[in-house]
Amino acid sequence: MTSGNIIYDKFHFRHNPKWSGRLGPAEGGGLLLCVACVIEMIESEEIASVRKAFALSGVSRVMTCSPGALRELLGQDHSVSVRLIVSLLGMLHTVGDPATLEKVDQVLVQLLLELQNEASLHVVLDEIHKQLSDQLSVKSFLPTFNFLGSLVEAAPIVAYNLVTQYVPLLENLCSALLYPDEALKASVLYVWIKLFGSAAQSLPAVIRDRVCILVLQILNNAGSLQLINNCIGLLWLLVQLEEAVSVLMNIPGKKVLCNENQSSHANNSPIFSQNQEQQSPDHPLPLILKKLLLSGDETLQVTSAKCIASILVHSPSQYCTPFIRADISEFLFDRLASSSSEILMWSVYTCLVLLTEDPLFFAQCHSVYGIESLVRSLNEALRLTNEGVQKQGLLLLTQILERQPPSVHLFPSGPAFVAVSETVKAGVSSSCLLVATQAASAASALFRLNHQSRPVQYREVEGVVEAVTNRFSELPLPTPAHWRSMGRRERSGASSQTLRSDGFLLQALVCFQAACRLAEECASDPVLKENTFTAPYKHSHAQDSLESLCQCLLHCCDSIWIPTVIRMCEHAPSAQILQYFYSILSSQFGLLPSVMPVFAKKLASSGFYRLALEHKGLLCAGNSSSVYFPLLPFLSFRNPNLNASCCGFLQKLSVCLLFQSSPAPGSYQRDVEEVENLLQHNLPSLCYCLSDWPSLLHEVPGLQLCEYKGPRSIQYCLVLMLHLALQQGDRLLPDQTVFSSLSWLLRSVHEQGSCVVPRSVLRSALYLLAVTQDQSPGLDEAPLNCISKTLSSCQSFPSLYTHHPALLQFICRYPELAEKFGPLVVELWLTKQAQHIDAEQNKEKGNTRGSHVDKRPDEESDMETVELLTLIGKYPAVIIILLDMVCTREDPLAERALGVLEVLLRGQREYEPDVCAKLRPALLQAVQRISVQNVGHGLGERHTDQVNSLPLVLKLLCVMQASDCPLSSSYSKMDGINFKLLYHVSIIAGNLKPTSPKSLLPALNYLYCCLSMSPAHCTDRAVPMLLSNSGLMDQLQTVLSSSSSSSTPSACPPSALLCCSHLLLSSLITLQRVHSAQVHKTISWSLGKAVQQLFVQKRNADNLLLVSYLKLLQALLDVDLDSAVVCVCPDAGLVGPRLPGFEDGALYPLGSRGAQFLSAALSGLLIQKNELLLRASVNCLASLLAFLQKRSPTTAKFVVCQPWSRFLVFCLLSSGDSSLLHPAFLRLITLLLHYRTTAVLCKPDLLQVMEAVERRGVKQLSHEAAQALRLLLIQIQNSVPQPPPTEEHKQRARSIMESLGPQTPAESCSPRLPSSVLCVGDVSICLSDFTLI
Repeated sequence: MTSGNIIYDKFHFRHNPKWSGRLGPAEGGGLLLCVACVIEMIESEEIASVRKAFALSGVSRVMTCSPGALRELLGQDHSVSVRLIVSLLGMLHTVGDPATLEKVDQVLVQLLLELQNEASLHVVLDEIHKQLSDQLSVKSFLPTFNFLGSLVEAAPIVAYNLVTQYVPLLENLCSALLYPDEALKASVLYVWIKLFGSAAQSLPAVIRDRVCILVLQILNNAGSLQLINNCIGLLWLLVQLEEAVSVLMNIPGKKVLCNENQSSHANNSPIFSQNQEQQSPDHPLPLILKKLLLSGDETLQVTSAKCIASILVHSPSQYCTPFIRADISEFLFDRLASSSSEILMWSVYTCLVLLTEDPLFFAQCHSVYGIESLVRSLNEALRLTNEGVQKQGLLLLTQILERQPPSVHLFPSGPAFVAVSETVKAGVSSSCLLVATQAASAASALFRLNHQSRPVQYREVEGVVEAVTNRFSELPLPTPAHWRSMGRRERSGASSQTLRSDGFLLQALVCFQAACRLAEECASDPVLKENTFTAPYKHSHAQDSLESLCQCLLHCCDSIWIPTVIRMCEHAPSAQILQYFYSILSSQFGLLPSVMPVFAKKLASSGFYRLALEHKGLLCAGNSSSVYFPLLPFLSFRNPNLNASCCGFLQKLSVCLLFQSSPAPGSYQRDVEEVENLLQHNLPSLCYCLSDWPSLLHEVPGLQLCEYKGPRSIQYCLVLMLHLALQQGDRLLPDQTVFSSLSWLLRSVHEQGSCVVPRSVLRSALYLLAVTQDQSPGLDEAPLNCISKTLSSCQSFPSLYTHHPALLQFICRYPELAEKFGPLVVELWLTKQAQHIDAEQNKEKGNTRGSHVDKRPDEESDMETVELLTLIGKYPAVIIILLDMVCTREDPLAERALGVLEVLLRGQREYEPDVCAKLRPALLQAVQRISVQNVGHGLGERHTDQVNSLPLVLKLLCVMQASDCPLSSSYSKMDGINFKLLYHVSIIAGNLKPTSPKSLLPALNYLYCCLSMSPAHCTDRAVPMLLSNSGLMDQLQTVLSSSSSSSTPSACPPSALLCCSHLLLSSLITLQRVHSAQVHKTISWSLGKAVQQLFVQKRNADNLLLVSYLKLLQALLDVDLDSAVVCVCPDAGLVGPRLPGFEDGALYPLGSRGAQFLSAALSGLLIQKNELLLRASVNCLASLLAFLQKRSPTTAKFVVCQPWSRFLVFCLLSSGDSSLLHPAFLRLITLLLHYRTTAVLCKPDLLQVMEAVERRGVKQLSHEAAQALRLLLIQIQNSVPQPPPTEEHKQRARSIMESLGPQTPAESCSPRLPSSVLCVGDVSICLSDFTLI
């Protein structure tokens, strides 16, 4: 061969040129190749193998560089190509050089692929088969098997031809596996790998089964790594075939281990040197694979695990048991504990998942053995990036947790449970939704009661729940705009992400439901609830408690789960998601009963009645759209689980709301049972759209045999739903529809007369009629009569009552109903109102314990009272109902009725004009009836069969008198009803027991108001009548005597009673002098005690009592301490020792010392900030000075010039403009100037007053202040203050006088009381008695 051409000169000259050619690139320069030379060189034994290898390399280059060129040369004669192929096959047996053999292998494969001739392939296979058949030993066939493997790999068609047409050759290949040479076995196994990889399905079953046996035998005794790898590779392909798996798993152990000792080197194998089996097992394959797991080669471990998984996939129930008995599970768990390879972890996870399907896995406690290794492995996997491995590991954990027998605990200690909880939380927090979904599934299984440690780790459970909940913020929740804008194609393209989100949401709901179930189970077990085995230092941690877990569940459900699920299901509701959602909502009612009323109201007011009912109608209704009642029992419903969840939720929600609105505690249990039975039997059938409800309510069903089942009961169920939903503001149907449907239903039931409407349903119907009446026309006579008769048929009307103002309006709107049920419904309204106020007062007492703030509940009208007043405005007859309650009912109902009437009377101009005129005749009858009833008995005492309503009636009289309009007829004359009332009250007051202050106080107060509020000329008959009432005078004497003679406060009469006595006496003194009325009985009164009270004990007396003392003193001073009504008793401390001097005699019985004491006391009282006390003190001082001026001018001068007068003026001047311009202060300055005192100086006192007026402005003064200022300026002009005023001061005074003008606007920012009567506690005071002008 020369210059690289493939020509052998020694032979080439005799060859036909047609077998030669220059083969190479088209541009020339190719090699000169002679096929004949190549063949002769291969066949010649004289030519060295190196030369042959060179020639073969040239042939390989030609086929690589010039595809098809060699095929054209050989195509001239097929026999030449056959000869070339046979020659090359022969070299596989004759050449010993490995490099040359490799080149022969390469050229043969290239040549066969170049020829693209099936005949050539058959030549090869026939030749190989012939060689194997002719030889007794296959020792030299290693190169041939290597070539065959390469050929099958390069040309898959060879595999098909081989398994279909060359079965004898396959048998030869099987026989070759029996040869002890491991390299040859490995080569043959490689051929089998390629055959099973390409044409396994066409392989004869006999050959396949024989190969299975041979593989196990070889694998059991294999020593070289190559042989083991090829065995494992072939085994992996075999276990993909179900038939092969059956053979492999059923091969007897003796058949596999029979040749165990045939190869001495097998015992020295590094793989199988450990744990050699000394007995023949029934299933050798698991043991073989277990040995592979024990090897140190990770690839073998992975392949072994994959083989196990492939076997188990075919039939877990059939093949799991042998592997479990071979302790494969333990070895798999050990591999997890010692490896961090992703592929190995995935393979082991898959095997263990399949093994967990067999109960034997748990019976032999493999789960207990491996749970710790699994948790550690999962923690490692979650730090990796392979999401498939993470998902598979969490799936294994889920399977173990779900299938673990309850009797065997996986986590007996707290740390073990904490560890698995942390793993689950890490899985839930994964960025992959699929992994998070699987972790949520594991959490669901972890929340089973049998997996909880002792003590229960509530904080860990709470942490897992929070982790699942926190993932919701990452979910791609669809928005309404998203659904509207997304087309069908876009939705299908994004369906994968949507499905993942839905899948996670569904599994999260299952997890949350499991947590709720766990909380319920722990709550029912006292040991778990208290967590008895908790460490002492943890008992103080409220976070690790069942209550904390329940609060967490409720908070997550309320703030996150509910909004998320509603948003997810807003446009495309999922029956499966909603099923768990409503089940979760139902479970909340058993976790924290104390907060369930608030939670239930929130759900109902948020439209959950409508939501649940619409979901039932949309997803649970059957195919039939008819609402005809007789068909109801035969209708089929979809999604029964969702229907059951919705029904359970609605039932618990309804019962909770019913508990809050129960009319009476005694009827609660019966109502709950009644409602529960109705809902339980009829809610499942209530799967209709809300638009169909009116038709359902208008149906007329036949007779109903069962009390709680049937069409009529379904109607009742509808009524309950409408009531409870509307009560929380959720209007399921329009008001007009509800009103007409309910009125028609009640009429239908009444006319049918087949059954009695359940009490709870009747209460709901009454409530619905009341609430929806405003938007509906009034009831006709027929339905109204039916409703009246239906309500009358109920034995207990209070059980039908609902505390709502619309019910008041409904009953009082129709006279037929008002006559029967008006008093009852008003009484129930007041009873509920009283209970509410009592509860609020108790709450305030708890919050303000230790404070002494006295708050009257009727100081400010509550909303319920306002509603009742609004009702009175529409229906005045309610006033008579309230008055009847005051007169005939026990406390506190009578007091509540009185409170409403008090508010009505005080604000009568806003509600009903001239209410007093309507009340007086009824009150007169009440007073007369009380007088008649108490003939022969002591008034004010309670009798066995009578209600002591006298105090309340008298209180109402006082309020009525104080609230009467000054322009009404009662102020113009004291006759008719007014005089009769005054007469009867005076008689009652005279006959009362001294121990009845509750009645005596309002009686005296009423008498005082009548006298003070009537003009003087209208009292000409009243005053003599009162003065001639000896019983009344004795009563007043008793009160005054007990107050002056008692040394202990407890023995004194109440201050309010003493105050009313003083005020009444002051009016009687004044009016007796006006009318010169005859006095039949005089009252004695100690002047010294009064002065002492004002001077010494004023700090221990309330202001109102001081005011009454001052008013009585003023009245007596106005008549010069000489009255036929009151005899003033002198006091030695006032008049001094006997014999009195001239001045004391003139001032008798006051005396000069008494005058000084009294003036000093008045000066002290003038400094007080109380408005009424200030006015009374100024008026009393004016009367005192007038009395002194008449009796002893010297004493009067002495009193006004005392140092305390100057001090008093200084204090008042220093109190700011508001005090300077107060009418009482201006009046005081005027008095002092009038009596020429030196306590008031022109400068700076009067100048300071004028400056304050100029700053304020005259127009800003009240009418009373302006008049007092006018009198002061006049007094300044008429007197000569010291020092005398300058011309400038006089000019300023004249300017102010001119600014006052003839009249002054009545605007004021000084203290003014809102009406002519001031109510202080239980005492009404006429402000006209304390005017300063």
